[in-house]
Amino acid sequence: MTLRMRLALLFAIAVAALVAAGGAVLVHQLSSGLRTALDASLTARADALAQQVGPGGKVANFQDGAGNGLLLPANETLAEVVSSSGHLTESSDGTGNRPLLTAAQLMSARQGRVSINSDFGGGPGVRLLALPVADSGSPPAVVVVGTSRGLVLTALSRVETDLWLGGSVAVLLGALGAWLLSGAVLMPIERMRAQAAEISAGDSDARLELPRRRDEIARLGDTMNQLLGRLQRALHQQRVFVADAGHELRTPLTMLHAELELAGRPGKDLDSLVAAVQAATLDTDRLIRLAENLLTLARTDSAEVALQRKPVDLNRLVKEAVSTFDSASQGANVRVDADNLGEVVVIGDPDRLRQVIDNLLDNALRYAAAGGSITVNLTAATRPVGAVLEILDRGPGFPPAFLPNAFDRFSRADGARTDDAGTGLGLAIVASLIDAHGGTVTASNRPGGGASIRIELPAAHIDDPDRQPGNLPVTSLAHRRHMRRAARYVWK
Repeated sequence: MTLRMRLALLFAIAVAALVAAGGAVLVHQLSSGLRTALDASLTARADALAQQVGPGGKVANFQDGAGNGLLLPANETLAEVVSSSGHLTESSDGTGNRPLLTAAQLMSARQGRVSINSDFGGGPGVRLLALPVADSGSPPAVVVVGTSRGLVLTALSRVETDLWLGGSVAVLLGALGAWLLSGAVLMPIERMRAQAAEISAGDSDARLELPRRRDEIARLGDTMNQLLGRLQRALHQQRVFVADAGHELRTPLTMLHAELELAGRPGKDLDSLVAAVQAATLDTDRLIRLAENLLTLARTDSAEVALQRKPVDLNRLVKEAVSTFDSASQGANVRVDADNLGEVVVIGDPDRLRQVIDNLLDNALRYAAAGGSITVNLTAATRPVGAVLEILDRGPGFPPAFLPNAFDRFSRADGARTDDAGTGLGLAIVASLIDAHGGTVTASNRPGGGASIRIELPAAHIDDPDRQPGNLPVTSLAHRRHMRRAARYVWK
């Protein structure tokens, strides 16, 4: 069942319930009013007859068949007078000298005024009113008057019939109105649904047509357009990522194929073979590093990287990393200054944080000028930031136009510094891992020349049970932040 049909059905049920409830109240009030009016008329007649009753229940003849009797017109009113002894002393012609009251009803009437619905005479029955006559003996005589309930029941029946007919028409009109109204309201949604069904993966700029009025449906369409934009940007980024990865893999694979082909030619001496194998080994190592970096980024994107979170002494971690690069820095004639290190503890994965520091030191060492220096600063900060790590060099720095895209994947600045042996993945991995730790990383140029990478990590919460060491996945929030930033740079 469609939503439009459900709305029409629910509206019809609601209208039917309202008509039924309103009709029940109307019939009840009308019945009560008619009964009250009938009782008032009977009371007036009973009081008039009671004034004609003497001691013992004697009364003049009703003469209801004559033109000047006590009851006019004839047979319209039933009336009886029951004496103190329980005998009928007078009755109207319509009663046929039959008692209108049963023995129990007569006893109740002698105690006070009573109104009774009786089936006397069959048909629709009669409405009776009985009351005791004062000063007529003990027990008192009783005057009984009655009239047919036919007019009342006929009026109620006609009202009920009209309510059934009118209510049915109201329900049908309500259902039809709900059907037409819901169709008008849902028309823009159906139009947007049809447009969305026609959008293919290749439509990079497709958007839904929004209604002119600014209501909930327009806001829904606007939200869907924003979602389409995010999905299209993510798809574009994925395509760019795959294309760049294929391009980066093609070069070392081509070189490896050529080196192996040359090594396989006959007539090669031992030195040529050794050189070819060494060159192939270097290309293989480059392929392995590239594959590992791609795998790290892919896992970060899918939130599959598991961080072994525990308290990490960043001071010790930085010193270990600097010590590892000691021989490389000496060979490049670059001094690494890591004396300005504070005592800072954060919650994180020591292996992943070490990977971040190694990538940044390798990048800085590659582009630091010979005879220059690399400075590593580590300081504590107030919450929510817990640690600030800065790596400064005196190299050529980043081109200003490259800075907004410094952490994009496969992003390289021609003629200037790049990272990860020219693949453009080192800084992207740094950004992903720091984002996974809930921190931020920024790149800038120093006023005196050289580059600056600044990392801010959140403060340690060792006393927080929710941040205790453990195997915790990368949060989806961090993943979404990275995707938004990457997509924004791609579309600039």
